[in-house]
Amino acid sequence: MLELSWPWFLLLLPLPVIMYFLPKAKPKGDGIWWGNSEHFVNHQDSKALTKRPSLRYACLLMSWILLVFAITQPVWLGEPTKVTPSGRDLLIALDLSGSMQVSDMELNDQPANRLEAAKSVLSGFIQARRGDRIGIIVFGSKAYLQAPLSFDTKTINQLVQEAQIGFAGEQTAIGDAIGLGIKRLEDKPSDKKVLILMTDGANTAGRVQPQQAAAFAASQGVRIHTIGIGADSMIVQSFFGPKAINPSSDLDETLLKNIAAQTGGEYFRAKSTQDLQAIYQTLDTLEPTPTEDIWQRPLTSLFHWLGLGSIAFLALSLLAGQQLKLKKSSRRKSGPVRGDQP
Repeated sequence: MLELSWPWFLLLLPLPVIMYFLPKAKPKGDGIWWGNSEHFVNHQDSKALTKRPSLRYACLLMSWILLVFAITQPVWLGEPTKVTPSGRDLLIALDLSGSMQVSDMELNDQPANRLEAAKSVLSGFIQARRGDRIGIIVFGSKAYLQAPLSFDTKTINQLVQEAQIGFAGEQTAIGDAIGLGIKRLEDKPSDKKVLILMTDGANTAGRVQPQQAAAFAASQGVRIHTIGIGADSMIVQSFFGPKAINPSSDLDETLLKNIAAQTGGEYFRAKSTQDLQAIYQTLDTLEPTPTEDIWQRPLTSLFHWLGLGSIAFLALSLLAGQQLKLKKSSRRKSGPVRGDQP
């Protein structure tokens, strides 16, 4: 289906015809009289004189028509497709602090740091959330909105994969991340606000205390699910040989549990990549809020194609006019027509 954004520009279409029929101004002064002019006209190759001007004028007319249609901003509406939104606005707050580079996870049987494991699991989770509006918050020493709420899960996933450790600072501002999430969800209906907070540490930075932010989130109807990421045992090489340590000793599980409980969410502990996958599968089973289906139609702009067509016909018109001038010039050189003497 073709749709014109500015259809009123079609009123310009008859402009060349109007200009053609307007009264022509007569030349002033004496004209040049050519003896036996009828003989001159009758002995010319009428096809040569009329064929190319007709082609030139036809090209000019087509160029004008295409130009006018291009100005109307035509778009082609594709077949409608149905999108069934769940009605949920889901924000994911991802920790990018320095401790996320600890390699206590595995991906494809190879050591991986916490952020790599988180991004791998998030990729599948985001792509499966068709119907939800998803946004991404990244935080370290400060919290930033990486991607606003959107149905475009492909772009959201790409932005998650581009996140790197240290982008937001080396420390962990959990309270600021929650506060930013509340701000982005404040205008949404109370039964559709979900924030997933993933971190591997404790609150060490920021201006907002996590407990205060959680209390405000509860008053605004924001449900927060918290995920503590990091293994509880890891072998490292020391001066005296291999040594087992707890790489998650800085994880404040008590805080994360309180935030989840205060807002009606759940706390999850992810000690491995498999744990993360199971956690997101659990989160994926949350009952969506039923809403009406949304019908979307892809739009394809035809402006540039019509514009190129207009330029092409204009070029053909100029070429036809140039060839006509060359032919007339060669005729004059080969032998001018002489009129009878008066």
